[in-house]
Amino acid sequence: MAGILDLLNSDLGKQIVSGVAGSTGTDSSKTSSVLTMALPVLMKAMERNAATPEGAQSLQNALENKHDGSILDNLGGLFGGGVDESVKQDGAGILSHILGAKQQGVEQVIGQKAGLDAGSVANILKVAAPLVMGMLGKQKKEQNVNSSGDLTGLLGGLLGGSSASNEQNFLEKILDADGDGSVIDDVAGMFLGGDKKSSGGGLGGMLGGMFGK
Repeated sequence: MAGILDLLNSDLGKQIVSGVAGSTGTDSSKTSSVLTMALPVLMKAMERNAATPEGAQSLQNALENKHDGSILDNLGGLFGGGVDESVKQDGAGILSHILGAKQQGVEQVIGQKAGLDAGSVANILKVAAPLVMGMLGKQKKEQNVNSSGDLTGLLGGLLGGSSASNEQNFLEKILDADGDGSVIDDVAGMFLGGDKKSSGGGLGGMLGGMFGK
Protein backbone atom coordinates (compact mmCIF):
# COMPACT_ATOMS: atom_id res chain seq x y z
CA MET A 1 0.00 0.00 0.00
CA ALA A 2 1.17 3.51 -0.74
CA GLY A 3 2.09 5.48 2.36
CA ILE A 4 0.59 8.86 3.22
CA LEU A 5 3.76 10.63 2.04
CA ASP A 6 3.62 8.72 -1.25
CA LEU A 7 0.06 9.98 -1.65
CA LEU A 8 1.32 13.49 -0.93
CA ASN A 9 3.78 13.11 -3.82
CA SER A 10 1.09 11.83 -6.22
CA ASP A 11 -0.69 14.09 -8.71
CA LEU A 12 -3.57 14.46 -6.26
CA GLY A 13 -1.16 15.28 -3.45
CA LYS A 14 0.63 17.90 -5.52
CA GLN A 15 -2.70 19.49 -6.39
CA ILE A 16 -3.54 19.62 -2.67
CA VAL A 17 -0.16 21.18 -1.79
CA SER A 18 -0.57 23.77 -4.51
CA GLY A 19 -4.14 24.58 -3.48
CA VAL A 20 -3.35 24.79 0.24
CA ALA A 21 -0.33 27.01 -0.49
CA GLY A 22 -2.42 29.33 -2.65
CA SER A 23 -5.29 29.55 -0.19
CA THR A 24 -3.02 30.32 2.77
CA GLY A 25 -0.58 32.57 0.91
CA THR A 26 2.33 30.31 1.84
CA ASP A 27 5.27 29.26 -0.32
CA SER A 28 4.59 25.87 -1.98
CA SER A 29 7.85 24.28 -0.85
CA LYS A 30 7.24 25.33 2.76
CA THR A 31 3.65 24.12 2.57
CA SER A 32 4.91 20.77 1.29
CA SER A 33 7.46 20.64 4.11
CA VAL A 34 4.76 21.32 6.72
CA LEU A 35 2.47 18.61 5.31
CA THR A 36 5.32 16.10 5.02
CA MET A 37 5.91 16.47 8.76
CA ALA A 38 2.30 16.90 9.86
CA LEU A 39 0.46 14.18 7.93
CA PRO A 40 2.27 11.22 9.53
CA VAL A 41 1.74 12.85 12.95
CA LEU A 42 -2.00 13.09 12.31
CA MET A 43 -2.15 9.52 10.95
CA LYS A 44 -0.27 8.14 13.94
CA ALA A 45 -2.57 10.00 16.31
CA MET A 46 -5.64 8.60 14.53
CA GLU A 47 -4.15 5.10 14.58
CA ARG A 48 -3.73 5.29 18.33
CA ASN A 49 -7.25 6.60 18.78
CA ALA A 50 -8.69 3.84 16.57
CA ALA A 51 -7.05 1.23 18.82
CA THR A 52 -10.08 1.48 21.15
CA PRO A 53 -13.49 0.17 19.99
CA GLU A 54 -15.12 3.56 20.67
CA GLY A 55 -12.41 5.47 18.84
CA ALA A 56 -12.54 3.10 15.88
CA GLN A 57 -16.33 3.37 15.65
CA SER A 58 -16.37 7.17 15.77
CA LEU A 59 -13.68 7.33 13.08
CA GLN A 60 -15.62 4.81 10.96
CA ASN A 61 -18.75 6.96 11.29
CA ALA A 62 -16.87 10.11 10.33
CA LEU A 63 -15.34 8.48 7.26
CA GLU A 64 -18.65 7.00 6.12
CA ASN A 65 -20.67 10.15 6.57
CA LYS A 66 -18.88 13.50 6.54
CA HIS A 67 -15.44 12.52 5.26
CA ASP A 68 -16.14 9.97 2.54
CA GLY A 69 -13.60 11.37 0.06
CA SER A 70 -16.05 13.49 -1.95
CA ILE A 71 -14.15 16.67 -0.99
CA LEU A 72 -11.39 15.47 -3.35
CA ASP A 73 -13.72 15.29 -6.35
CA ASN A 74 -13.72 19.03 -7.01
CA LEU A 75 -10.46 20.52 -5.75
CA GLY A 76 -10.62 23.18 -8.44
CA GLY A 77 -13.92 24.38 -7.00
CA LEU A 78 -12.65 24.09 -3.43
CA PHE A 79 -9.57 26.22 -4.02
CA GLY A 80 -10.86 28.30 -6.93
CA GLY A 81 -12.68 31.04 -5.08
CA GLY A 82 -10.79 30.76 -1.82
CA VAL A 83 -11.44 27.98 0.68
CA ASP A 84 -14.82 28.29 2.37
CA GLU A 85 -14.76 29.24 6.05
CA SER A 86 -16.79 26.14 6.94
CA VAL A 87 -13.97 23.94 5.59
CA LYS A 88 -11.45 25.73 7.84
CA GLN A 89 -13.77 25.39 10.84
CA ASP A 90 -14.11 21.68 10.11
CA GLY A 91 -10.31 21.44 9.91
CA ALA A 92 -9.88 23.26 13.22
CA GLY A 93 -12.29 20.79 14.85
CA ILE A 94 -10.45 17.79 13.42
CA LEU A 95 -7.07 19.08 14.68
CA SER A 96 -8.47 19.83 18.11
CA HIS A 97 -9.88 16.31 18.43
CA ILE A 98 -6.69 14.63 17.23
CA LEU A 99 -4.02 16.71 18.97
CA GLY A 100 -5.83 18.11 22.00
CA ALA A 101 -3.67 20.18 24.33
CA LYS A 102 -0.54 19.42 22.30
CA GLN A 103 -1.79 21.15 19.15
CA GLN A 104 0.02 24.45 19.62
CA GLY A 105 3.27 22.76 20.56
CA VAL A 106 3.12 20.52 17.50
CA GLU A 107 2.45 23.55 15.27
CA GLN A 108 5.39 25.42 16.79
CA VAL A 109 7.80 22.52 16.34
CA ILE A 110 6.76 21.98 12.72
CA GLY A 111 7.00 25.73 12.13
CA GLN A 112 10.55 25.80 13.47
CA LYS A 113 11.57 22.99 11.13
CA ALA A 114 9.75 24.47 8.11
CA GLY A 115 10.84 28.07 8.69
CA LEU A 116 7.32 29.37 9.37
CA ASP A 117 5.55 30.86 12.38
CA ALA A 118 3.09 28.64 14.23
CA GLY A 119 0.12 30.69 13.00
CA SER A 120 1.00 29.94 9.36
CA VAL A 121 1.36 26.24 10.18
CA ALA A 122 -2.04 26.32 11.89
CA ASN A 123 -3.63 27.90 8.81
CA ILE A 124 -2.08 25.25 6.54
CA LEU A 125 -3.27 22.40 8.75
CA LYS A 126 -6.80 23.80 9.08
CA VAL A 127 -7.23 23.68 5.30
CA ALA A 128 -5.36 20.37 4.94
CA ALA A 129 -7.09 18.39 7.73
CA PRO A 130 -10.45 17.88 5.93
CA LEU A 131 -8.50 16.86 2.80
CA VAL A 132 -6.47 14.33 4.81
CA MET A 133 -9.71 12.91 6.18
CA GLY A 134 -11.04 12.81 2.61
CA MET A 135 -7.95 10.89 1.47
CA LEU A 136 -8.49 8.45 4.32
CA GLY A 137 -12.19 8.11 3.46
CA LYS A 138 -11.31 7.47 -0.19
CA GLN A 139 -8.79 4.76 0.78
CA LYS A 140 -11.36 3.20 3.11
CA LYS A 141 -13.89 3.01 0.26
CA GLU A 142 -11.39 1.69 -2.29
CA GLN A 143 -10.18 -1.03 0.05
CA ASN A 144 -13.65 -1.87 1.37
CA VAL A 145 -12.64 -1.34 4.99
CA ASN A 146 -15.59 -2.06 7.30
CA SER A 147 -14.24 -3.41 10.58
CA SER A 148 -12.27 -1.59 13.26
CA GLY A 149 -9.39 -4.03 12.76
CA ASP A 150 -9.28 -3.27 9.06
CA LEU A 151 -9.40 0.46 9.84
CA THR A 152 -6.40 0.21 12.16
CA GLY A 153 -4.64 -1.78 9.45
CA LEU A 154 -5.42 0.92 6.90
CA LEU A 155 -3.93 3.62 9.12
CA GLY A 156 -0.91 1.47 9.89
CA GLY A 157 -0.42 0.78 6.19
CA LEU A 158 -0.52 4.47 5.35
CA LEU A 159 2.19 5.02 7.94
CA GLY A 160 4.21 1.89 7.23
CA GLY A 161 4.09 2.41 3.48
CA SER A 162 6.19 5.53 3.86
CA SER A 163 9.92 5.24 3.40
CA ALA A 164 10.62 8.57 5.11
CA SER A 165 12.23 7.37 8.33
CA ASN A 166 13.13 10.88 9.48
CA GLU A 167 9.49 11.86 9.46
CA GLN A 168 8.61 8.63 11.25
CA ASN A 169 11.13 9.42 13.99
CA PHE A 170 9.81 12.97 14.14
CA LEU A 171 6.20 11.91 14.69
CA GLU A 172 7.11 9.21 17.20
CA LYS A 173 9.07 11.78 19.18
CA ILE A 174 6.17 14.25 19.18
CA LEU A 175 3.59 11.63 20.08
CA ASP A 176 5.74 10.05 22.78
CA ALA A 177 6.75 13.34 24.38
CA ASP A 178 6.70 13.17 28.14
CA GLY A 179 3.49 15.09 28.71
CA ASP A 180 5.11 17.95 30.60
CA GLY A 181 3.24 20.46 28.46
CA SER A 182 6.21 21.28 26.26
CA VAL A 183 6.44 19.29 23.07
CA ILE A 184 9.04 21.76 21.88
CA ASP A 185 11.56 20.81 24.54
CA ASP A 186 11.13 17.13 23.76
CA VAL A 187 11.41 17.46 20.01
CA ALA A 188 14.13 20.10 20.12
CA GLY A 189 16.24 17.56 21.97
CA MET A 190 15.95 15.22 19.02
CA PHE A 191 16.97 17.76 16.41
CA LEU A 192 19.33 19.98 18.38
CA GLY A 193 21.17 17.33 20.35
CA GLY A 194 19.64 18.01 23.75
CA ASP A 195 18.76 15.40 26.33
CA LYS A 196 16.06 12.94 25.42
CA LYS A 197 13.44 12.64 28.12
CA SER A 198 12.53 9.05 28.66
CA SER A 199 9.10 8.96 30.24
CA GLY A 200 6.23 7.97 27.97
CA GLY A 201 2.64 9.07 27.77
CA GLY A 202 2.30 12.53 26.30
CA LEU A 203 0.07 12.92 23.31
CA GLY A 204 -0.92 9.27 23.21
CA GLY A 205 -2.78 9.66 26.48
CA MET A 206 -4.34 12.95 25.42
CA LEU A 207 -6.03 11.73 22.24
CA GLY A 208 -9.60 11.91 23.39
CA GLY A 209 -12.39 10.62 21.18
CA MET A 210 -11.55 12.08 17.84
CA PHE A 211 -15.14 12.70 16.90
CA GLY A 212 -16.74 11.75 20.18
CA LYS A 213 -18.48 14.24 22.43
